[in-house]
Amino acid sequence: MKRRTFLAAATAAVAARGLASKGVAAGPQPNRLALSITWGMFRSMPAPEALSHLARLEYDAFEMFNWRDPALLNTIAAEMKKYNLECATLVANKGVKAPGCGLTNPIEREAFLEQIGLAIEAAGKVDCKRLVVLTGDEVPGLTRAAMMDSCVAGLKAAAPMLEKNGISADVEVLNTYVNHAGYFLYYVRDGAEMIDRVGSPNVKILFDIYHVQIMEGNLIQNIRTHMKRIGHFHIGDVPGRHQPGTGEIHYRNVFKAIHDLGFQGTAALEYSPTIPLLDDMAAERKLTTF
Repeated sequence: MKRRTFLAAATAAVAARGLASKGVAAGPQPNRLALSITWGMFRSMPAPEALSHLARLEYDAFEMFNWRDPALLNTIAAEMKKYNLECATLVANKGVKAPGCGLTNPIEREAFLEQIGLAIEAAGKVDCKRLVVLTGDEVPGLTRAAMMDSCVAGLKAAAPMLEKNGISADVEVLNTYVNHAGYFLYYVRDGAEMIDRVGSPNVKILFDIYHVQIMEGNLIQNIRTHMKRIGHFHIGDVPGRHQPGTGEIHYRNVFKAIHDLGFQGTAALEYSPTIPLLDDMAAERKLTTF
């Protein structure tokens, strides 16, 4: 090894050890997926404690906390500065049902755009660059084509706001067989059509592996086909929506495929673990390291 190369490597190693000694994650590494966790998995754990555990376990991010709670937003904004952690996503339009602010009903477009604006403002306080967007449920009396048109129009209207602020919206595909009967966007191919029609680099698919496995399977090929359209991943095994290894998905192969495709985004844990949370988080960090 040349002396210059050796010194650079040694310096990087010392820096990484210094960060680790402070409980700070050293950031995404080339041999692992960037890993996040949905805030609900922490349940009642105080925010400072949750962020400390994330850093200690070498996670890269957290996401989907209730930014509409000013106290929680301010606490996280202050505490996250102690660590090398990112806020990966915030939910823009009030959850799966998107009450009164969905994409499928054109009557709700103004309210949808209002929620996007509020979410962008909150995202700025935690330096978050991605929003989770839900289409909402199917609208009685409207055809799927009309609802698709409405979704596309709503996202096109939001795109300039997103682009101006350097933020992306990831539209989530959910299953209707087990968890979300009536939800509009349940096939990846429909998500791909939506994204292509919007035509903005700031509008992508949120590929939830749990939901896609229930509706379609064929995970690795789906990921390969649509990688350029995917902005974010969510993780959970089938059946039961527990941690990888409890069900039918060969997660090591799925993670390796995502990694080998050069995915630059984040994959987030979103499930109910059957073992203590911190033990599971440590296991998932190992599973996503190659």
